Amino acid sequence: MSPLLAIAALSAALAAVLVVFWLQARRLRRLSAALDAFERTGHSGALLLAEANPQGDETSRLAAQIERMGECLSSRSAALSDAMRRRSELLANVSHDLRTPLAAMQGYLELLLLRQDNLDGAEARNYLQTATRQSERLGRLVADLFELTRLEGEGLRPDAEDFALAELVHDVVQRFALDAGRRGVRLEARLDPAAPTLRVRAEIGLIERLLASLVENALRHTPAGGSVMIEAVRADSRAEVAVSDTGEGIAAADLPGVFDQYDRVERVGGAHRGSGHGGLGLAIARRIAELHDGRLRIESAPGRGTRVGFDLPLVQPDAMAERARDMPRRLAA
Repeated sequence: MSPLLAIAALSAALAAVLVVFWLQARRLRRLSAALDAFERTGHSGALLLAEANPQGDETSRLAAQIERMGECLSSRSAALSDAMRRRSELLANVSHDLRTPLAAMQGYLELLLLRQDNLDGAEARNYLQTATRQSERLGRLVADLFELTRLEGEGLRPDAEDFALAELVHDVVQRFALDAGRRGVRLEARLDPAAPTLRVRAEIGLIERLLASLVENALRHTPAGGSVMIEAVRADSRAEVAVSDTGEGIAAADLPGVFDQYDRVERVGGAHRGSGHGGLGLAIARRIAELHDGRLRIESAPGRGTRVGFDLPLVQPDAMAERARDMPRRLAA
């Protein structure tokens, strides 16, 4: 090959390399510009890249991967923004609920101070009793808020143990029997014939809290003469537990948000507004169910009552036998 031909071939090859490099650089500049625009939107818009092609060359596959990452980032950014907005709403609602009993306590205590020389014993006792009730209401609100915060913490895992479900149901019925009697509401349990042998694996304290929240909520929204029923039955490898009432029910439009701590869903009729429970009890119950790989389910209709259920993992006979064999070794250790 003559020197001139060699120089011409080398120049052509160099020109081809420069063209390819320029084309790739232009594609990368478009990627960079799209990423800059996506960043300026606060990762809230859609990241669409013309270069994206999972079956293309390296640059096209890279663009496709960036596009998928952008979708994920956009979704997480939207979820975070929504969570921040809802958290602000929660703080606003809880702040209002906290101020109400605080203002009532302050008012009655100021009256006691101002009129202490002119109050008879019965009136003073009435003021103190009212202030005490507001203090208890405030304590419940604060306790619920702290408990919900703890349950939503990362890495929380239930301290599971095996226990008899029927015994827990009967304990909860006995716990609320006096309150139900004062309200004129019949509280009873309806157990599966196999319930005495049903053993579940869960953290018994959390499940008692969940069940107590559902019963307390049902009693609060059931008028005198009504009834509240706790049911427990076997459903394949899980136990189904439900609390039903004959209360006023919940409107269909409100059902999707009834377990949401940020929604202040009220039962139909609104007769129990301002009960001092802050709307967090059902959110706590839902979180406890989720920690046990379950979920709360609700059925309700205005004037026909409400039924809220959840499920728990059953202890299988072979697992029970194995844990029984391991018990002496654990005790010895």
